[in-house]
Amino acid sequence: MMMKKKHKTEEEEVKNNSTETADNKQNTDTTTEQDQQQENGNTPAGEAGQETSQGQAEAGATDKTARELKETLAKLAEMQDKYIRLSAEFDNYRKRTLREKMDLSKFATEEILLKIIPLMDDFDRALKHIDDGTDCTAMKSGIDLIYTKFSEFLKQNGVKEIEALNGNFNVDIHEAVAKVPVSEEEKKGKVVDVVLKGYFLQDKVIRFSKVVVGE
Repeated sequence: MMMKKKHKTEEEEVKNNSTETADNKQNTDTTTEQDQQQENGNTPAGEAGQETSQGQAEAGATDKTARELKETLAKLAEMQDKYIRLSAEFDNYRKRTLREKMDLSKFATEEILLKIIPLMDDFDRALKHIDDGTDCTAMKSGIDLIYTKFSEFLKQNGVKEIEALNGNFNVDIHEAVAKVPVSEEEKKGKVVDVVLKGYFLQDKVIRFSKVVVGE
């Protein structure tokens, strides 16, 4: 009887040991599987961490976009302000330039006229002496003086007489008002008389010489 009991006890111990071994193996397999899942990032904790990182990245991208939009709007406002200022400055410049052009066209001849006025004073004095004077030589000298002063005034302002008499007829500077027959061969095609003098202003013809041409 005691041997049977002992034998039964030994069987139970073997059974218990087998159960423990199986449990330990199962626990070991479970632990190994969990470790492997954690390594592969497939555990619930790994998935939660991945979702958190993705959310943070999206939030960061949203903040960056908002910041860039704010900077762009600030630059746009600055450019608009500069454009308004520049437009106002240009409008003021245009009005000022237009006013200066009007003043220039209105008073462009002021300096020239101021130089002509003394010549008018000389003519006034000469006319007074003509009425009361008896010395024709003195009056002629006075007129010659006025003529000389006026010629110098024209030269100082770039006005020069066109030399025409006895020169070849040139349609660029002469205007033929008549043609006369000439006996001298060398006078044919040349200016034999000047009806009205012509003038240059610098290199531009401002009045053609009216001439008579020999033929």
